[in-house]
Amino acid sequence: METTEKKATNGEPQASLKDIYLAGGCFWGTEHYFKQIEGVVETEVGFANGHTEQPTYKEVYTDTTGFAETVHVRFNPDVVSLEFLLRMFFKAIDPTSLNKQGHDEGTRYRTGIYYTDADDRTVVDKVFLDEQKSYQQPLVVEREPLKNFYTAEEYHQDYLDKNPDGYCHLPLALFEFARKAREKK
Repeated sequence: METTEKKATNGEPQASLKDIYLAGGCFWGTEHYFKQIEGVVETEVGFANGHTEQPTYKEVYTDTTGFAETVHVRFNPDVVSLEFLLRMFFKAIDPTSLNKQGHDEGTRYRTGIYYTDADDRTVVDKVFLDEQKSYQQPLVVEREPLKNFYTAEEYHQDYLDKNPDGYCHLPLALFEFARKAREKK
């Protein structure tokens, strides 16, 4: 984590913030969902853990780059924990569906949790194992260090804010649920 005093978009010093990268199918809805959660201070959609450089959406869409549509979530750990965010993540995905969420199919729509702080792996594994208890099928959510992340084109950023009637695989009720969700500390 950087220790710079550069400000996040909400004015908080970045040094106090943490990052997690979450692939939950189409990144438009996943980003909008996480923006609703108290303590999330910044989101950015892009492509994670692929094998090409500077991919475009058009290239990622071919499913030949190895990238997953992913949301970079920057959060204030004094307000919301990584564990809470991951539990919210599991409420927004089908963790047993391989390379498919809703009507979206392809490796670019796989689910994944990509971390930048090795200490976060313990929390990721704990939540994953707790969630596995609710399913008979094995969970297919990737849990890996972030290898790379490239920001998607500007028209993808905050897509559902710009296009309120735009396509989303997530039900609208889930956004309201996220807006009201509070971590009990």
